[in-house]
Amino acid sequence: MGIYKLLLPKMGESVSEATITRWLKEVGDVIEEDESVIEVATDKVDSDVPSPVGGRLVKKIFAENEVAQVGDIIAHIEVDGMDSSEETAANVPAVAKEEVPVAQSTFVEEGADETVTEELVIPGTELLKEDVSTPTTIHSTNRFYSPLVKNIAQEEGLSQAELDGVSGTGADGRVTKQDILNYIQQRAQSQGIVKADKPVVQSPVDNSVAQRIAQPAAETVKPVVSGGDEIIEMDRMRRLIADHMVQSVKTSPHVASFVEADVTNIVNWRNKVKDSYKKREGENITFTPIFIEAVSKALKDFPMVNVSVDGHHIIKRKNINIGMAAALPTGNLIVPVIKNADQLSLVGLSKSVNDLATRARANQLKPDDIQGATFTFTNIGAFGNIMGVPIINQPQAAIIAVGTIKKRPAVLETEHGDVIAIRHMMYISMSYDHRVIDGALGGTFLKRVADYLEDWDINRDI
Repeated sequence: MGIYKLLLPKMGESVSEATITRWLKEVGDVIEEDESVIEVATDKVDSDVPSPVGGRLVKKIFAENEVAQVGDIIAHIEVDGMDSSEETAANVPAVAKEEVPVAQSTFVEEGADETVTEELVIPGTELLKEDVSTPTTIHSTNRFYSPLVKNIAQEEGLSQAELDGVSGTGADGRVTKQDILNYIQQRAQSQGIVKADKPVVQSPVDNSVAQRIAQPAAETVKPVVSGGDEIIEMDRMRRLIADHMVQSVKTSPHVASFVEADVTNIVNWRNKVKDSYKKREGENITFTPIFIEAVSKALKDFPMVNVSVDGHHIIKRKNINIGMAAALPTGNLIVPVIKNADQLSLVGLSKSVNDLATRARANQLKPDDIQGATFTFTNIGAFGNIMGVPIINQPQAAIIAVGTIKKRPAVLETEHGDVIAIRHMMYISMSYDHRVIDGALGGTFLKRVADYLEDWDINRDI
């Protein structure tokens, strides 16, 4: 018999850690191939982790409610027919190497539930690469160190003894990212080293750990709490969303453009077809798939909006995958993704939108449902808002928001002269990363989206 080491697999783009919520198997239980062993929760989705091999569970590495990093060993499974000297982790390749887009720093901080790169996977403004298949020179004994902490320690030349001596403020005394950064800063000051003068040779991106340490932390003004105030602890998802938003603003210089669109033809067309569509398809057709279709067409026209930033390089995305911001009953936000939206018909888009929205509200999204977005769409009009300035969902370069549709008097040009008529009007806004999208491109793209909506064919078949 041999021991198979079950690893925590990659749970989605930008997800680098998960909380163990429930063990579905106990030590000694028999596990069938592809049978779920454990339930985990990330900032984006809850999921099961199946075993790719059949055997018997002999050891749990993590307890319920503990946090594991992607690539961590979470269980040992005894497998018949495997050499007793053989220990394997066949699911390593799936998580062996993850490149973190610079828009967010791919940091997972123990104790703070932070993931920085991508949505926190949000950027802290650096590009880090973690390779769990490559042994690090930092080896922990009885003390747990996250891959991020080990990475920083190795980069800064800390010995194992030094690392073991760092005081941890995380759960069970674990060393967090901030703990080790504080230690390195104090060590540099005691040695008279100015970290800002240290040459950057590790990455093509000018965002080394040393530079981050050299930058003084912004002073945080703590609010004064009065006797009648209530203090509410943020849940895990809200903490990650908060960190993600802060890091996005730090990473991308946000600029916004606005247009007003006359969507009267769309409103009248939908009113005409919605009953027959529901009778035929068994579900409603909303405005959202119509808006997403227009965005997808405009992205094909302007591919340099469908990009990400990697240091001084621009990644032009081949696929058009639209993230659709959806509010959860808890008040938190999740962004399921419509893959290859430009290749779907309006019926296909409608079904995808309804399916993802329904499963998001029921907490039934799968890891693949929330990864791979290249552009994000949000409908703030659903809350009665006429206009908004959303924050970019890193590592994307832009996000569009549509406001509520309202009847307003508008001036129309006719062959008989200008007239005032009641029209269905809507504001559209877009926030974009000014490092790669200038006002001309951003404004022209946004106007193209509005043009597609205003030119809607009132006689279109669906």
